[in-house]
Amino acid sequence: MADASKSGSSEAELHAANRARFELELEFVQALANPFYLHSLAQQNILSQPAFINFLAYLLYWKEKDYARFLHYPHALHHLELLQNAQFRSEIGKDEYREYLNQKQFDHWRTWREDPGRLTGTITHLADAAASVGDRAQSVSKQASA
Repeated sequence: MADASKSGSSEAELHAANRARFELELEFVQALANPFYLHSLAQQNILSQPAFINFLAYLLYWKEKDYARFLHYPHALHHLELLQNAQFRSEIGKDEYREYLNQKQFDHWRTWREDPGRLTGTITHLADAAASVGDRAQSVSKQASA
């Protein structure tokens, strides 16, 4: 009976440890959504450490739907993907690049809920314009051959 209680106790400890690791990694991945945090990591040369780069590669499992559903900040996954690139890790250390990324993120937040019909209208307008250009090109071609 003592073995059964030890087994239950160690199973509970393992569950608690796994939960703590899950929460810690979730919190860290979500922090990656913040361009200022990424900039800070770069300024401290953390993004150039091989062990940290390996850790970032390990964290890609958060892109799987079973894990991604827990994220509140989807930009975290985009930034995690960008962090796989050495050039991005270098550039994010620059103030102007941090500001650029911050502005792009803000613009996305500002416009992502806009009427999707607006985009359809733009696509239709572009298709009409392309057809019009094609018609004019055929007309010019006929006139030149006549």
